[in-house]
Amino acid sequence: YCNAGGGGERVLWCAVRELQARFKHVHCIVYTGDVDASGEDILRSATGRFGVTCDAARTHFLFLRRRGLVEASSWPRFTLAGQSIGSIALGLEAAGLFIPDVLLDTMGYAFILPLFWLVGSHIGCYVHYPTISLDMIQRVQDRKASYNNDASVAASSHRTSAKLLYYRLFAWLYGCAGSFAQQIMVNSSWTRGHIDALWRKQGSTKIVFPPCDTAAFCALPLQRQPPSCGGRVVVSVAQFRPEKDHALQIKAFGKLLGECPGLRRGPDRVRLVLIGGCRNEGDRGRVAALQQLAADMGLRRGPEASPLEDGDWDIAFKLNIEFSELLILLGCAIAGLHTMRDEHFGIGVVEFLAAGAIAIAHDSAGPKLDIVVPTSQGRPTGFLASCEDTYAAALRTVLEMPEAQRSRIATDARESVAERFSEAAFGKGFLDSVAPLLLNATR
Repeated sequence: YCNAGGGGERVLWCAVRELQARFKHVHCIVYTGDVDASGEDILRSATGRFGVTCDAARTHFLFLRRRGLVEASSWPRFTLAGQSIGSIALGLEAAGLFIPDVLLDTMGYAFILPLFWLVGSHIGCYVHYPTISLDMIQRVQDRKASYNNDASVAASSHRTSAKLLYYRLFAWLYGCAGSFAQQIMVNSSWTRGHIDALWRKQGSTKIVFPPCDTAAFCALPLQRQPPSCGGRVVVSVAQFRPEKDHALQIKAFGKLLGECPGLRRGPDRVRLVLIGGCRNEGDRGRVAALQQLAADMGLRRGPEASPLEDGDWDIAFKLNIEFSELLILLGCAIAGLHTMRDEHFGIGVVEFLAAGAIAIAHDSAGPKLDIVVPTSQGRPTGFLASCEDTYAAALRTVLEMPEAQRSRIATDARESVAERFSEAAFGKGFLDSVAPLLLNATR
């Protein structure tokens, strides 16, 4: 996947740009299943969505026809194992088209690493999220229903025991495959903890925070710009995938409006705008389900046209928007919602902090450990929440706080992320890790 609007795609294109800038002799071959777009279209999309421009003469695309084998929809049962087997088939197709001097996996397909090692490639990877984590295993063991543990399994001791056996065997195989990586980059403290435990290569693992265009977001005024629809706007920025839990955002927002009906009218009116990449039919189906959930809760849906139009609406969905429109929306947002449990990092959360929108993020993993952390003086840079009630309470706190307090938090938040998560910081960390692979490949 290289033609969607998520954080993984931003990492890919910033990585390509950095490689081409440092190593003038390097050509980048991108294996992709985005067969519905040309290479020129994909590069143009990367520029439009992320503001990242690569050298087209040294960027080449090899189109893979078996990507359906790594789609979750192809494996309704034993999804992790099925997708991993599918990734091996996809890797064989890729290796049949071209064998690179250096393979850099940014998709998380650990099971292709032994394959490319066998054909002579030097192996590096950038891990956004472990395919299986210790937290996933723990949730099964605790019999907690979640997106990766069906309620029918959680309710049965026998099914739980069987799934634990499956998960533990898969985790061992995943660790064996990952051990073939020679240079390992991870995107957060949380991810490093799991990769170190599973791959057992602590000395080869380095945190390289994902690139966020903090310069562009930091250029936005901290004073919120009036949205074209009037009132105030709360935004969410995340691909429409199950684990992002957009339903929690809608429920929390509906609860807020139920408790504070005055927020549905007048100058204090607040609206929720869900912004995200929509990659395939599965994502489109989830968007439709979310729109129905909003309707069932009495939230009126606004038009999808840009800019935001005034009218009697509470929630809007913005799919696959351009970077320029994202800047406009974040420039007027008073708050940004993030609801994914155990989010590996959270580029969208960084964008909130840099843009001046008060972040309300899930109280776990990357946002908790690396992003929404107090200043050295102990002042808050945002809020953490974990359920419908705490999200609604945090939203109400942000909407009711004095402007001077909001401005203080926004200022501290921006200062905390401006350099740590910049594209320049990513470029340095990425090249420091990749350079040894390229040097070894040219010997």
